[in-house]
Amino acid sequence: MTDAPGVGETAPSPAIRIRAAGFLILIALVALLWAEPGWIERLQTAGFDALQSSAPRATDKLPVTIVAIDDATIAKVGQWPLPRTLLAQLVNTVGSAHPAVIGIDILMPDADPLSPARVLRDTAVGDELLAKHLAVLPSNDRELAQAIAGAPVVMALAGTTEKNDARLIATLVKLHEPKGREGPPGTEIDVERFNGVLGIYDELDRAATGRGMISSSTRGGRNRDGREMPSDLRRIPLLLNVRGTPVPGFAVELLRVAQRAPFVDALREGNEVVAVATGQLVVPAGRKASMRLYYARTDERRFVSALDVLDGKADPAMFRDHVVLIGATGTGLGDVQTTPLGEQMGGAEVQAQAIENMLDGTWLSRPRFARALELALFLVVGTLVVIFTPSLSPRNGAALTLASVVLPLLAAYAAFRAGRWVFDAVTPVLALAVLATLLMFLTLRDTTQQRRSLQRVLQSARENEARVAGEFAAAQRIQTGLLPSSTLLAGDPRIEVAAAMTPAREVGGDLYDFFRLDERRLFFLVGDVAGKGLSASIFMAVSKALCKSTALRVPDSDAGALMSAANVEVSRDNPEMLFVTAFAGILDLVSGDLWYCNAGHENPYVLKPAAGVVGRIVDGDGPPLCAVDNYHYHGGEYRMRPGEMLCVVTDGVNDARNRAGDVYGGRRAEALLTGLLPADPGAQAVVDALRGDVEGFVAGAEMADDLTVLALRYNGPR
Repeated sequence: MTDAPGVGETAPSPAIRIRAAGFLILIALVALLWAEPGWIERLQTAGFDALQSSAPRATDKLPVTIVAIDDATIAKVGQWPLPRTLLAQLVNTVGSAHPAVIGIDILMPDADPLSPARVLRDTAVGDELLAKHLAVLPSNDRELAQAIAGAPVVMALAGTTEKNDARLIATLVKLHEPKGREGPPGTEIDVERFNGVLGIYDELDRAATGRGMISSSTRGGRNRDGREMPSDLRRIPLLLNVRGTPVPGFAVELLRVAQRAPFVDALREGNEVVAVATGQLVVPAGRKASMRLYYARTDERRFVSALDVLDGKADPAMFRDHVVLIGATGTGLGDVQTTPLGEQMGGAEVQAQAIENMLDGTWLSRPRFARALELALFLVVGTLVVIFTPSLSPRNGAALTLASVVLPLLAAYAAFRAGRWVFDAVTPVLALAVLATLLMFLTLRDTTQQRRSLQRVLQSARENEARVAGEFAAAQRIQTGLLPSSTLLAGDPRIEVAAAMTPAREVGGDLYDFFRLDERRLFFLVGDVAGKGLSASIFMAVSKALCKSTALRVPDSDAGALMSAANVEVSRDNPEMLFVTAFAGILDLVSGDLWYCNAGHENPYVLKPAAGVVGRIVDGDGPPLCAVDNYHYHGGEYRMRPGEMLCVVTDGVNDARNRAGDVYGGRRAEALLTGLLPADPGAQAVVDALRGDVEGFVAGAEMADDLTVLALRYNGPR
């Protein structure tokens, strides 16, 4: 007689079952870390950034000087891009101080539109004598080319994802195989590749000593519109490929010219570049022939204002034997991005950091064995966690988990500080945390209690979500109620006013207002608070109330004085440092005189049906409210003719994007308004047409910003 199944057999203990499951989880985590999907790379990047933030590079020596075309320069010169005669003056002034090399981190693919000949060609000059004088003046490009030819200057190139036939003059890059090892000579090197190039205007290109690429990756190139795409600032390419031609990076080319080296050497193993040399300088290369940057904090000693250089106030010692970069740093001019240190840096400063890394040998290195070592350590520590966790008390198990998390982080930090080696401790630590959490979860017996707990949490979340939705709906109703109705002026035949505001979220940061100051004068205002959402809507309500009370207190029709007083009031209690762009006006309903002031807002449109044109108000401007304390605004004046209309919009109109990423833009808005002129539309018709066109263009894409349109038509006195 045989025993029944299971009789005389011992079932595995819970600890054995948990360990068996733990080893399966450990193997799965090892496979996941080995596969290294994209989200794991993002975690690794966050860990590497944390290492840099904990110990930024020290800046004892500053071999690079940045001539910054900053806000002060633009304020003095008054335009961007700078006329190339001024760039020539910058190059001549810097070159007279005998720098090692000058790098112009400004793309100049076309001729200067401000050259006399081009102005003469593109503008109807009625004075014949003036036209003759303009015709014989040298071009701005020729003056800049002469300045470039008189100094060691490197010009900037940018890669494009679209193919083009732009001329490319590139420094010779010699590829070498290691001694004793022969590789196939036709093998292409593995570098970032571009299908086209945003090149240099021919006259300037012929005068330049060198040319270097400022694009950091195919994500950091330029599309067919010439707009910069996002790039990764953690690596800078030493070599790139444009239409099959190797091209040195901007920093590499600058150092080559500084050393007067005739070419760039690249050491490769198969199709991988392992080092790049310029003259006596050799830089190890990582993935895709790139160098991992070790950032220092922004140091103002690197910078000198271009205005000081032009005015002769800059110390020549800042340029002598230095690498000098000329780049734009003014607000809205440069390609400013966030570095691993969390600071905003422009392209010129990133190039300066790369050059300092190369000269000081302070670049970051990730050893080739790093990944294998990280996986091996994770496997060893994970095995210990699987073996000991089921048999330990909760306190000791927590201590083991904490040690397995802290020790790899400390080891990675020590390696970074000791040798600038970059090891990934974040993903192994997170994997160990996942492993320990799952092991602890497997030891839980009361699954019913866990399920009920999760259900309670889910129910609470749903209730909170419903409550928040109700509060947002109430906030939207309150915000809409604060805005004036177009029927407020319906009984006055002298004026038509229509307005509409569409928030990008439940509530928005745009505002508008209009009311009579007296029987003769009408006050109106359109504003845009920086940001979106609840905080912007609250600040909008406060700003609207303060501007209205200020308008009622200012005795005369000085829009500049009104805006100055409003700036003081709105700035008084602003702990979040928000700011507001605003356009305010006072219209005399009898004479048609309009007094206005623009505080950093979009320039309004003036519709003139009788002339069939749409103009813009471009004067009477100043910075946004709360941007500059106690700023003295100066207003402007304009006399509206009967039938003319003023259309004021926020940047939600011009910045609207469709699903393809195309921008609506001011030209499209102006074309729409021009098309409405033959019908001599009313204010409401203009508002409806512009909003409808923007919404049709967006076609269901997420709104970029709050959208507000106000139209004011002056019909003349009674």
